[in-house]
Amino acid sequence: QVQLRESGGGSVQTGGSLRLSCTFLNYRYSRSCMGWFRQGSGQEREWVASLNTGSRSTYYVDSVKGRFTVSQDKAENTLYLQMNVLKPEDTAMYSCAATETLWSPDLCAGEFVPTYWGQGIQVTVSS
Repeated sequence: QVQLRESGGGSVQTGGSLRLSCTFLNYRYSRSCMGWFRQGSGQEREWVASLNTGSRSTYYVDSVKGRFTVSQDKAENTLYLQMNVLKPEDTAMYSCAATETLWSPDLCAGEFVPTYWGQGIQVTVSS
C-alpha cells in the first residue's frame, strides 16, 4: 500500500523559511509526477508545485515562483518543498501528492491529477 507522509510544517513569521518533506512508502513508479498542493481555511485546494521525476522539470504556481523550490531525493524516497520569504497568505494545509507512471510529460507540465495523497501538514505564517 502506497503511503505519503509529510513532515516539517509549523509556525513561522513573515519572511521566514520552512522545508516540508514527504516520504514515500511502497512507491515503485520511477517516472511519475510529484508535487504539492495547499488549502487555506475556507478556500479551495490549490496546486503549488510539481516535479517530473523523469525529466526533472519543475513547475510552480505564479504566487510562489522565486520563493519555493520543489526537489526530490530518490535515494531517500523523499520529496521536498523549500519555502522561503514566507507570507501570511502562504498559511494553509500543505499536502504532497503523486501519480502512478507518467505516460506523457504534458500530464506534468503544471497542475496535475494525483493518484496518491499525503495526509497534509499545517503551515502558519504570522505577520
